[in-house]
Amino acid sequence: MLSQAFEEIVDRLATLIAVRVQSRIGPPTGRGGTVARLLTVKEAAAYVGRTEQAVQHLIHKRELIVVRRGRRVHLDRADLDRWIDANKV
Repeated sequence: MLSQAFEEIVDRLATLIAVRVQSRIGPPTGRGGTVARLLTVKEAAAYVGRTEQAVQHLIHKRELIVVRRGRRVHLDRADLDRWIDANKV
């Protein structure tokens, strides 16, 4: 019984922390303050909660689809959302 109450407190605290962190960092934005659809590898890593190296590894393994323009690599937010949904257990 005590462990269930403790878990509820931890869950509430985690939610409050997540809300506060998100409000401070906000979503990646493009020009004019709109939410950017294409993310850099660094932004995509933060979005999915992985390291930049892990995202680059997923790109190399072709698990993540990228948009290339010259040497620049961007990831579409919708593709990242699909990847997240596909990897839910």
